[in-house]
Amino acid sequence: MPIATVEWKNKRVKLIDQRLLPHKLEFIYCDSAEEVWDAIRRMKIRGAPALGVIAGYGVYLGIRNSKKNFFRDLQKTTKYLATSRPTARNLFWALERMERVALNNKKESPDRLKKILLDEAGLILKEDKKICRKMGKFGSGLIKKNDVILTHCNAGGLATADYGTALGVIFAAHHEGKKIKVYADETRPVLQGARLTAWELMREGIDTTLISDNMAAYLMSKKKIDKVIVGADRIAANGDVANKIGTYSLAISAHYHKVPFYVVAPLSTIDTRIKSGKSIPIEERDPDEVRKIGGVYISPKKVKVFNPAFDVTPARLVTVIVTEKGVLRKPFARSIREAYRT
Repeated sequence: MPIATVEWKNKRVKLIDQRLLPHKLEFIYCDSAEEVWDAIRRMKIRGAPALGVIAGYGVYLGIRNSKKNFFRDLQKTTKYLATSRPTARNLFWALERMERVALNNKKESPDRLKKILLDEAGLILKEDKKICRKMGKFGSGLIKKNDVILTHCNAGGLATADYGTALGVIFAAHHEGKKIKVYADETRPVLQGARLTAWELMREGIDTTLISDNMAAYLMSKKKIDKVIVGADRIAANGDVANKIGTYSLAISAHYHKVPFYVVAPLSTIDTRIKSGKSIPIEERDPDEVRKIGGVYISPKKVKVFNPAFDVTPARLVTVIVTEKGVLRKPFARSIREAYRT
């Protein structure tokens, strides 16, 4: 059963503290834009679509008590939330959407505008649930019975409102009765695959095997993998895909071994203003994410660390992109434009 990653409950945001999984399923609450910012920055919540959902509520929390300078407070809130993390397009998409809705209703009173923005945040959440299920249905058509699938990082319910992008496709195929197996990369350095993806897949009763990241090419060489399915944090207009670090390596291996490489993401993840992946901002995170596992140092404490959170996979290595508008095929620049027009 899907698990609600983000909810609006008792006039505040309720979310799963993903740092504690799989050992503890614990919920926390955000009562302010500052707490939403902290939840995003410290990865209590992560996954591009989920960041879009919580960003909508973060905007409302930031202006909830605004009185005289509503639009100044709104702009201050959106700018502030935009500094939480730089790569996931959905975060900025949601902030822009909330600003646009407010401007479209600028003649309304501040109290009425607050209600409109809260309703819009709720609409973003509801839409995400519907979109993920649409993508699941489209993507499941690409999966055959007895397929063995490799996935990287976490693109499940925990990365969205409650269902998932890449894992949503796997869930849909499973619910259709297709017997499938999944290999989940552990996804260093924060281990989202080991901690989150394995946990979600096992909750659904899907045959799941965990591997370290450097085993994937070996499995492909032994013809153990039929498909690679991943999510995305931002997609450029030409189809270049930014996703969790290590995705590019998988795409190269899949291309070499002639394994289809599928990306699953809503249109809100596609940044049509960015022509190619070269312009996608890549977040660099705390060096201790690499130096430590579970809070324990595994390296010299002062060793230098390079820790980019994402890499960019060139469009030429991507087989298809699954969206809520259907399966996009090459050339991606054209199919993306057509998806936006329909």
